[in-house]
Amino acid sequence: MLIHVYISRRFIAHLDIKSTQKFYLRIFLFVNFFGIIAYMLGRYYIDFPNWLYFLFSLPIGVLFLLFCTAIIYDISRVILKKTKISKKRRDFFKRSLDISSLALASTLSAKSIYNASDIKLEKVDIEIKKLKKSYKIAQLSDIHIGGLIDRAFIKNMVQRVNALNVDLVVITGDLVDIEIIKARNILAELGHLKSTYGTFFVVGNHEYFHDIAKIIKTLKELNIRVLENENVYIGDEDEGFNLAGVYDVFGYRIDIYMPDINRALCELKDSPTVLLAHQPQYIDEVTDSVDLMLSGHTHGGQLFPFMFLVKLQQPYISGLHQHNDELQIYVNKGTGFWGPPMRLCASSEITEITLIPS
Repeated sequence: MLIHVYISRRFIAHLDIKSTQKFYLRIFLFVNFFGIIAYMLGRYYIDFPNWLYFLFSLPIGVLFLLFCTAIIYDISRVILKKTKISKKRRDFFKRSLDISSLALASTLSAKSIYNASDIKLEKVDIEIKKLKKSYKIAQLSDIHIGGLIDRAFIKNMVQRVNALNVDLVVITGDLVDIEIIKARNILAELGHLKSTYGTFFVVGNHEYFHDIAKIIKTLKELNIRVLENENVYIGDEDEGFNLAGVYDVFGYRIDIYMPDINRALCELKDSPTVLLAHQPQYIDEVTDSVDLMLSGHTHGGQLFPFMFLVKLQQPYISGLHQHNDELQIYVNKGTGFWGPPMRLCASSEITEITLIPS
């Protein structure tokens, strides 16, 4: 509500437009506010038709972009007011500021909605020391099944992954974001994923919100290997790598399903090790025996400039990074989205990772 008030008083009130136009903009804000409430009800309590849920999902993202625009507008307006130029020139710049601000908010909102429907295929080659042959991995993350992430979305995603002909598929958390009983039919589509060595999964923080035990059990029934502070060996003898996985750091908060790096790396073979851990911040607990960590969680910020706030909590937001001499990390921006079906400067992605001998 406070954000709506700020936009009304510090943005709309200062626009050089007709009073009726300001009235309609404030009505839009009013509708937007109740749209957010309807979204929360639809996410947890009421089953709205999909098209209506889509409309209710937009206000949060639109509000965020409007708020960012309002801040920029407010600062620019104050600077312009204090600038020593003629009144005629100041009025011209003020009108230009008004028009460009409204156009910016509208354009970014429309562009963000379009971006969310377009999943990019990100290809990255990663050199791994002591690796003897190449392996191709498809990484999925932060799909957030529920709401707009439905069976059709998953079916299309599975088809795209299968077309890559990878050696294995990894899902780095936040797969399910509704009650498991509502997600079973959707999750069943993941059983059609094809790869040489199978599909592997580690939980994210959102799994803890929807009965993590039932989610893990359901995925195992679909022949998806859930790595619970453990590791498996991928590939031929002496030519493969260790694949380890840990629970999410959210487990520390509730004192169950807590990550344990020592247990996850127990009895490793003398080969390179790839670790699946949902949140990039877990990298601070990773030992030198890990060569590559695959994570998600951040959504790449999802909506610019939100990534700057994410950066306050997570050491890496997206992409490949060399953490130290021995350890690299790749952060997937998320295959789905959370909240509003909107993305700006942070596209959804399916990652095709090729591990290459160094």
